[in-house]
Amino acid sequence: MATWANLGLQDSSSPLMEQLNFFHDHTLLILIMITVLIAYIMFMLFFNKFTNRYLLHGQTIEIIWTILPAVILMFIAFPSLRLLYLMDEINSPLITLKAIGHQWYWSYEYSNFLNLEFDSYMIPTNELDMNSFRLLDVDNRIILPLNNQIRILVTATDVIHSWTIPSLGVKIDATPGRLNQTNFLINQPGLFFGQCSEICGANHSFMPIVIESIPMNFFIKWISSQIN
Repeated sequence: MATWANLGLQDSSSPLMEQLNFFHDHTLLILIMITVLIAYIMFMLFFNKFTNRYLLHGQTIEIIWTILPAVILMFIAFPSLRLLYLMDEINSPLITLKAIGHQWYWSYEYSNFLNLEFDSYMIPTNELDMNSFRLLDVDNRIILPLNNQIRILVTATDVIHSWTIPSLGVKIDATPGRLNQTNFLINQPGLFFGQCSEICGANHSFMPIVIESIPMNFFIKWISSQIN
């Protein structure tokens, strides 16, 4: 989860978020190189004494500074397109989870199991335990198995919400009358926190999301206890 001193992206807990981190660093390196080059050229322009009153055009340099940015953009565009297609790919999901946004809480349904659904509300500050996180913990967490493909279907009943878990690289809009889907794989056990990332009304910042990732054998025991 993010802390007060976290200036970058959260640590990845899924293969897709790991690729997004790599792409972020790759793009940032290109931007730093461009910035340093332009800063150096501008600095040298201030302090050199070169003049040429007859210099009207330079076709060679104009060709270079037209082609070079296009090549640099290709180095950014191809990895970006690859990631976009990877994020849209649905790879034989083991479990389908349906998330429904309301003003202002989330409802969840496990589509593979009958009558397994619940609402998830933020825990008020005056009811928090000492080991809970203010404005982030919920009364009913999403329980999901480790190292398995999860498909999530997202919709809303009133206004547009956005189901977002930064450390998993998942952000998908919950639109009334529309069913959006995406997938993710959690490769670490633990708790993963997110929030609604769409301004959906007065209590927009008070509908957090919490996923608890556990091994498959514990997940089966949890499912059995919920069904029975």
